[in-house]
This record gives sequence, structure tokens and C-alpha cells, in this order.
Amino acid sequence: MSAEASAGSHAADSVQFAVSQPACHNTDEHRSRGLLGSKYVKLNVGGSLHYTTVQTLSKEDSLLRSICNGGTEATIDSEGWVMLDRCGRHFGLVLNFLRDGSVPLPEDHKELDEVLKEAQYYRVQGLIQHCLSAVQKQKDVFETVCRIPMITSAKEEQKMIATCRKPVVKLQNNRGNNKYSYTSNSDDNLLKNIELFDKLVLRFNGRVLFVKDVLGDEICCWSFYGEGRKIAEVCCTSIVYATEKKQTKVEFPEARIFEETLNILIYENGRGSGPGGLHLLDSRGSGSSLGQSEEEGAAGGDRRVRRIHVRRHIMHDERGHGQQTVYKD
Repeated sequence: MSAEASAGSHAADSVQFAVSQPACHNTDEHRSRGLLGSKYVKLNVGGSLHYTTVQTLSKEDSLLRSICNGGTEATIDSEGWVMLDRCGRHFGLVLNFLRDGSVPLPEDHKELDEVLKEAQYYRVQGLIQHCLSAVQKQKDVFETVCRIPMITSAKEEQKMIATCRKPVVKLQNNRGNNKYSYTSNSDDNLLKNIELFDKLVLRFNGRVLFVKDVLGDEICCWSFYGEGRKIAEVCCTSIVYATEKKQTKVEFPEARIFEETLNILIYENGRGSGPGGLHLLDSRGSGSSLGQSEEEGAAGGDRRVRRIHVRRHIMHDERGHGQQTVYKD
């Protein structure tokens, strides 16, 4: 009796298993057919819920189309949501691109890179190309933008010049650093120096680093650096006598400034340290007759700083009684 009961029980379990197994298989087939034949699809992307159509997901040969036609297995929960193990932050943007064929992309570089990665994961080629074009456009815009560092300390200036591989042109502009009154044309000439600086920045952008210094001791002074050291300096201010009082005069030696800017290009890409580089630079700068030039020896013997002053400072006791306005040469 016990053996027969055991055999009967085993047979019943076998029948029950045989009945339940096809039922489970039929359920999976029903879900698969439901995704293939349904007009609408419910997507759960990392907790972000989206409701769209199979037609939208099938517009491009992507991972989403492969999920819809059964080419790629997808996890579907008991409520019919297709589960995608991805961050859903940018999935709405992916859907909008599939719907419209174009979509505004974020301007932030980090977010744009995130959208690109999502497009690559879902293999949406149109969106991938759209993102790559936007990335390239950002690079082009960044390269054409002129960024002028503002010096805030002497230590920062030294570090910037020492580490920069490009020639450096610095304009020291501090109108308030004056204990005398200005001559009538000084303000106009000061503005012309600033305008020339802006023009040179646009012309030599990418080749020369232009910096501004508003904390220095000089009112208007141009400095030119190559390979981490000062090569030349053009001082545009002088002290003159209008009547019995001293006045500060600002000049605009445009030709000299432009010439020194061209001279400093010899240090571009380290060419100034090559054979004949220093000799060429000295020969190009020695023929100028504007203002007065001074050469000071440096720690290498042959390395000099050309300091060009449009006018030298004159002291009150250096002028004779009744003498007209003079400049000390």
C-alpha cells in the first residue's frame, strides 16, 4: 500500500510539473508577443518612467529597435514595464530625438558628454553625430575666444610667465598711480594703448599670451617676455613741465609697440633659443630711433633687456632758471 501510494504521488507531481511548465512558457511568449504586437511601450529607465510607441523606438537601427523586434532580450516586470538598467536623466532627450529627428543639446560640456555616452549605448547614430558636431563646435568656439589673464600678485605673474610656453606681452595699466596731473593728451593716449592691446590680442590669439597688470607701479608700460625672461620693455610715461608744476605725460608709441610684438614672435615654439636667435632679435630691434633704448646685462652676459623710454624723467632741479620745457636724453 505504501509503495503504491508513493508511486501515485510521484505520478501526480509529474503531471503537475508538466502542466505548470508549459504555463510559464506560455506567459513568456505572451509577454514577448505583447511587446512585438503592441502599439505602445512602457519603459523604466533607472526609475525614470517613459511611455512611447514602438514606431518611435524603431525609427533608427538602434538597441531600442532591437528590443522591440525581439532581437535583444529585455527584462519585463509583472506590470509590463521594460526594464533598462541605465540612468534615466537624458533618456527623454534620446526619445525626443527619435520623435523629431533633432533636439537641442545642453551647452555644458559635461552634460553634452553624458548625452553622447547615452546615444552610444543605445546606438542612435543620428544623435551620436549630432553630439559630435556640438562637441567640435564647442572646441572651435573655445579656441577663438580670447582670454586675458588679470595679474593680481607678483608671485602669480612670475609663475605665469615661467610656465607659459608662448611669448608673453604684458600691459601694465594703472592710471591712479600718479601724484601729478596729466597733460591734455594723456588720457587719449592711455586709451589708445589699451585699444592697441585689444587689437594685438585678437591678431595674435593662440600665438602670444597677453596679460594685464593693474596693480603695478607704472602708469602705462609694455613688457615683452620670451622663454620665461623679460626681453624688452616700452615705458609710455614721463614727467614734464607745463608751467611751474610737474605733469605726467602718457605717449602712444604705436610703431615701437607693434615692432616689439613682432620681435617677440621669434620665441614662439622655442625658436629664440636656437642658433642665431638672439642675434636676429638684437639686429631687428637695434635700428629703431623712437625714444631712448637702454640695454642692461643679465646673468648670461649676452642676454639683455631692451628698455625703451619715450621720454626720460626730469627733476625740477635739473632745469635751469628761465629755461623752457626740456627733456633729459
